Amino acid sequence: MADTKRTRDIQIRSTNLEIDTIVNQLRALRIASLESRKRHDRPPKLPSRKILAQVAEGLSAALFPNRLGSSELSNEGIDHYVGHTLNVTLRDLMVQVQHELHYNSGLESLSSEDRERSVMITQSFAKRLPHIRTLLDSDIIAAYEGDPAARNVDEVLVCYPGIMAITHYRLAHELHQLGVPLIARMISEIAHSVTGIEIHPGAQISGSFFIDHGTGVVIGETAVIGQNVRLYQAVTLGAKRFPVDENGTLVKGNLRHPIVEDDVVIYAGATILGRITIGRGSTIGGNVWLTHSVPPGSNITQVQTPNKGSG
Repeated sequence: MADTKRTRDIQIRSTNLEIDTIVNQLRALRIASLESRKRHDRPPKLPSRKILAQVAEGLSAALFPNRLGSSELSNEGIDHYVGHTLNVTLRDLMVQVQHELHYNSGLESLSSEDRERSVMITQSFAKRLPHIRTLLDSDIIAAYEGDPAARNVDEVLVCYPGIMAITHYRLAHELHQLGVPLIARMISEIAHSVTGIEIHPGAQISGSFFIDHGTGVVIGETAVIGQNVRLYQAVTLGAKRFPVDENGTLVKGNLRHPIVEDDVVIYAGATILGRITIGRGSTIGGNVWLTHSVPPGSNITQVQTPNKGSG
């Protein structure tokens, strides 16, 4: 028994020694990284992905309390629940906004101006929640009406990954517009990691938007999507090329993603690249590779190999 205890003590001391060594090595690398960015004396405090996941969940529950909130709610208690959830969630969001503003400023401490700005951003975002709910209602109806497997709108809301991705996108898009793009991107990427659907919060997407199945869908930063558009899995609305400046650095912010007009359907695996326009009412077939604009009412399919007949 004594030998066993002695062996265990030696193993514990050995493990602690190894951990101490690793901690020291990681500290040296961390300090070197901060020094290279001239942030050694004031390491940045970024927004928390964990807290933002809770914020997105809280906002979703406030938007749809009967379906995404507490299962114990009574009709009399819904408004109290929504109000309490918003109070807690928006307060958490405001702190994360402060972190992003502080990070961007490069100052040692949060300025009074950025503190006031964080309040204004959070208040402005809160006022947009009814608008977001209206858009999401249209998205849910579009999914229900566009999928014969959907039995009711409640099933669409709680089950469809496309609705989760669009919900996160619509929350993130408002924050992106209000000047906190890092938080917006983090909220979108939380949904991306769960659903496999990547929607950049800078994209502009109108109502009645339906992503069916969804896995592998990519919608780029400057994409513009009209009303009543439907995408299937593995559709890409991407950039055709990435221009660089005289120093060889990628040019940021240029309009490089497609414009998809109203009432367009894009089937699975289609890749649409560049600042091109897909005309209203068009249908883009599966696995199509498209790099040029098409007029309204187009029906684009893969080029078929001529049938030469049998010998």
